[in-house]
Amino acid sequence: MRVPAIARALAGLMVFALGATSATSWAQAAPAPIPPAPAKTIAFTPPSEDTIPNSPLGDMIRFGKDVFVDTQRYAKPYVGNGMNCVNCHLDAGRQANSAPLWAAYVAYPAFRAKNQQINTFYERLEGCFRYSMNGRMPPADSAVIVGLVSYSYWLATGAPVGAHLAGRGYPAVPQPPLSSDKARGAKVYETHCAACHGADGAGLKAGGVYTFPALWGRASYNAGAGMHRDATAAAFIKANMPLGQGNTLTDQEAWDVATFMNGHPRPPDPRRRAAAVK
Repeated sequence: MRVPAIARALAGLMVFALGATSATSWAQAAPAPIPPAPAKTIAFTPPSEDTIPNSPLGDMIRFGKDVFVDTQRYAKPYVGNGMNCVNCHLDAGRQANSAPLWAAYVAYPAFRAKNQQINTFYERLEGCFRYSMNGRMPPADSAVIVGLVSYSYWLATGAPVGAHLAGRGYPAVPQPPLSSDKARGAKVYETHCAACHGADGAGLKAGGVYTFPALWGRASYNAGAGMHRDATAAAFIKANMPLGQGNTLTDQEAWDVATFMNGHPRPPDPRRRAAAVK
C-alpha cells in the first residue's frame, strides 16, 4: 500500500520540527497519572465507521484501524511480544474509560512526567511501541504510523483540540483500605481472569493467534509500560474487566489483582538496558 505523499510529508515535517524523544534516566521515568478531570469535561461520541470517506484518506483510516486491531499482522516488524493495540484500548480504540484514541488525539502536545518532555501524539505512539509492545517505533512516514495517526484523527472528528473529553484515559481507582496484596490478588485472578488469560498468565491462542493477551512473561508488555504501574493497571481493570463486565470488581480487588499481575516476570524496561550500556 502506497502512503499518500501529503501524509508522508506531514509526518516527516512533524518529526523534523519537534524532534524524537530523547532518552531519560529510567529511575526518573515513572509516569504520573492523568491529572484529575477539570470540573467541566466535554462529552463526546466518536463517529460511526460507516462515515469513513471513500477516498485515499478513507483508505488510510481503514488501514490504521487494521493496524490498531491486529498489530501482530500489520505492524509485526515493530512488535516484540504478542500484544495488539486494542488489548489496552478496547473496541478498536473507541471505548470510553479505556484510554480511547479520540480523547488522546486532541490532548497532545502535552507534558509527560514519564520522560519530562513535551510530547507530540507521534511520540506518544512511540512509547506504546517501545514499552507496551516491547518493540521499536516504525518510521514516521511509514504506512503504519500514517495509518494510526489518520485513524486517530478521524475518531476525534468534531472534538475540540485541547479539551479534556469525558472518558479519557482510565478512571483512577482510590487506594483501598488495605494495602494491595499479591496473595489476595491470586484468588481474584483465579476467579475472574484465568478463564481468558490462562492460569499461567500466558494468554490464549486459537490457530497460533492470540485471542486473549498474555499478562506476564515474554509475550506481555515490558516493565517500562504504563500498565506495569499498579495504579494504572488497577484503573484499567476496574473500568473494563472482566471483559464486558467493567466496574463489577471492588476497588480492593482491582488493586490486589493488579499487584498480582505485575508481580510476575516480564521483559525488562528498555531504559534500564540503555542505562547499563552507558
